[in-house]
Amino acid sequence: MSFVSPKVDYAFKKIFGSEESKDILISFLNAIIYNGEKIIESLTIINPFNPGKVMSLKDTYLDVKAVLFDDSIVVIEMQVASMSGFSKRVMYNLVKGYINQLKKGDDYLLLRPAIAVTITDFILFKNPKNHKKKVDVINTFVFKHREQNWEYPDEELKLIFVELPKFKKSLSELETLADKWIYFLKETANLDEIPENLGEVVEIEKALNIAHEINMSPEELEIVERRAITLQDERGRITYAEQQGRLSEAIAFVMRLLKKRFPDIPTAITIQIENLPLEYLQSLGEDLLDFNSLEDVESWLNSRYPNQ
Repeated sequence: MSFVSPKVDYAFKKIFGSEESKDILISFLNAIIYNGEKIIESLTIINPFNPGKVMSLKDTYLDVKAVLFDDSIVVIEMQVASMSGFSKRVMYNLVKGYINQLKKGDDYLLLRPAIAVTITDFILFKNPKNHKKKVDVINTFVFKHREQNWEYPDEELKLIFVELPKFKKSLSELETLADKWIYFLKETANLDEIPENLGEVVEIEKALNIAHEINMSPEELEIVERRAITLQDERGRITYAEQQGRLSEAIAFVMRLLKKRFPDIPTAITIQIENLPLEYLQSLGEDLLDFNSLEDVESWLNSRYPNQ
């Protein structure tokens, strides 16, 4: 028995965004937004998953949008890799969902709250400085007074983030409904069968059955595989770009320090330095203050890394 990863956009949309999956989405949102309380009893999915319309890479999309029982708007998104301007995009999608409720001339009183539930497969919030308590897996943001911490009168906009890498519980340690849903998102692709403590939640068992490869057509499995490869490639490109950015900064830093000591750096030395890996540059940055001449620089480069 094998399962597709719900982190792949096509699978995510099929599991949480189809008309047949309303109970799954209700359970998930109650877990993440309302700490497992059964606050949401009904919802309407906007632009529900339709296999006939989601059979090519360009047609797949990740967002699941729904209108809750109280007419609140909720936008759910899975993001597998960090990207430039990601936090701004999340805010933009939230505000867009909020303002699109009104048509020209409508009364502002018709506006209902909007909630963005964003699941990331990377760490978005690092522990703040001087913050003794660790940052939770689920983090919620609302408008509050800067100094006195009281909330804005109308709780119109809410941002909820679920950071999967921060979730460290094993299968036997799952306690809350939120624990089980986060484990489902993070670990489904590694399961060989439906675990008993996940299967006891009817909606999670249903979600696992949807994610079961045997219940997918060959065409759907092909799309999932292609999308998984595309997402992995995108993650790789982002990681490479970040590494290259750090490398460029390290090269520029080392060259600035060297030129302060030795204004005329030969081209041969510059080329050697530009070809050093990041860890070598860091080591060179630590040692160069001990150099008295360019010969010391050349000796350091040639003796330690003769092949560079």
